[in-house]
Amino acid sequence: MSKTIDFSKSVYELCKQDPQAAEIMRGLGFEQITNTASLNTVGRFMTIPKGAVMKGIDLDKIKEEFSRKGYIIIE
Repeated sequence: MSKTIDFSKSVYELCKQDPQAAEIMRGLGFEQITNTASLNTVGRFMTIPKGAVMKGIDLDKIKEEFSRKGYIIIE
């Protein structure tokens, strides 16, 4: 069963809707995703594409990982 993830939504929204998304992101290098204070502040306006640029993580790598985990990506 596929899940969807909307890359235009904030990281905060995505993590609240689907805690597994937070774990995938943490594994990709978004270490602060598990920090509640960071998630509740920066996470409210940060999107995955913006975070990828800030952290220097290839967005295609992020998309591949979410796809591998059964997600359909909405951009």
